[in-house]
Amino acid sequence: MDSPFIAAGLPVALAVTMLGLGLGLTTADFRRVVAYPRTVMIALGCQTVLLPALCFVLVVALELPPASAVGMMLLAASPGGTTANLYSHLFGGHVALNVTLTAVNSILAIVTLPIVVNLSAAYFTDDAAGLGLQFGKVLQIFAIVLIPVAIGMAVRARSPRFAGRLDRPVRVLSVAVLAAATAGAVLAERDNLAAYFAAVGVAVVIFNVASIAIGYGVPRLVGADRPASIAVGMEIGIHNSTLAITIAISPTLLGNTEMAVPAAVYGIVAIFTAVAFGVLAGRRRADEAPALQRRA
Repeated sequence: MDSPFIAAGLPVALAVTMLGLGLGLTTADFRRVVAYPRTVMIALGCQTVLLPALCFVLVVALELPPASAVGMMLLAASPGGTTANLYSHLFGGHVALNVTLTAVNSILAIVTLPIVVNLSAAYFTDDAAGLGLQFGKVLQIFAIVLIPVAIGMAVRARSPRFAGRLDRPVRVLSVAVLAAATAGAVLAERDNLAAYFAAVGVAVVIFNVASIAIGYGVPRLVGADRPASIAVGMEIGIHNSTLAITIAISPTLLGNTEMAVPAAVYGIVAIFTAVAFGVLAGRRRADEAPALQRRA
């Protein structure tokens, strides 16, 4: 994972992606929390408490090596990515709710992610002080996540029309940069891919499927409609692996390439599980429509 494609490309991709998120946000998106209080609170509770706890049990049960265990916990603490918004749109999710959750999650992660990583480093490693995220490193995460978002929101506030024209090109650019960085990393690491999957593949697949199931199932259990549940399932199930990899490999943050392996494998696995979940959820929604019409 020492590839220059990862070291240089992923931070750029992350910055462009967060800028694109900011271009699509307004203060109304944060006020929307009031419109969906129960669903938002459930989603945030799953993201910040339930999933890290589940991941901890999983990595202990599977007896992962210390660096891999911390990498899994870093992934669990990472917020949903903007890719979740795209999948939600494609498969009938509540996109406005997705945007709200992504925005709020990204801000909460500034606090929750360092806490989870520090506790994990203290538990799994003998070098907690060296591997943890100290205050100065937290500020760097703050800069990585929020500064591009703030710039995008400022542009949107000052010139909505200009931001609207930028939105699609920036989204395309972020996908292109991320795809190029990922492709370059895969090519550079092709000899190690089998070893990476062997090391953490089982843990990643279980955690990914469980994340999607929790994100969709818990809102449904408390009465949320299907579009809202799909939105939460995508948000909870598609973690921002780019952010996790960037934090893991950056020399000024964790500086540990082994910790980036779970997020790298997750980024590949989540593509297929998200599509499978979207197809299944969309099919069930279509099956319900005739029944609802007959009742009407």
